[in-house]
Amino acid sequence: MVIGLGFFIRASTKDRVEVMQFGSQQSPEALQQAVIKYFRLRAYQPMAESADASISGETAKDLTATDPATSNPTTLVGMVSPSIFMAIFLSLLAAVGFACLSLIAATLFPSWGGRLIGLVAASPLAGVFYWRKSSRPEVVTLKVEPEASQGCLSKLTVKGHRDEIAELQSAFTRPELNAWAGLKKWEGAE
Repeated sequence: MVIGLGFFIRASTKDRVEVMQFGSQQSPEALQQAVIKYFRLRAYQPMAESADASISGETAKDLTATDPATSNPTTLVGMVSPSIFMAIFLSLLAAVGFACLSLIAATLFPSWGGRLIGLVAASPLAGVFYWRKSSRPEVVTLKVEPEASQGCLSKLTVKGHRDEIAELQSAFTRPELNAWAGLKKWEGAE
């Protein structure tokens, strides 16, 4: 139980990076400007302009060297803000887990009973751990290419956190943007 709880708390800070491709009815230049504008509105800055966000050399190298689809990408950086709900949830989950563990231990070792309930006092450390690990710079890499298939003029490849990609997809499906960009999930095989 404790091992599972530890893995769950640690996994809450895991980086969830995905790559998704979209097709658009706009020219590559217009689409790139629109997507960059969208990410700027979401507090992302081009990597050169983001002086307050420190990206390690390994992270920057991983973004461009490992994926052939991002050979000439635009890289944007923004700070991820941790979720207050998730920090409280993890603290409560740890409190319940520690309470259960102390009850089991108190049953097995009755002389320790009153002292083991003090483990519950350590439960806010789970929220603190999440808060510190989740507050980090988030990187989104995008590349727009001309494409003359599937009824599209350009293809957009986005590499970033899965929530940001889902947010991008839902933003461009709003009627006012969909009529202009016609952004749809790319169905081609690479």
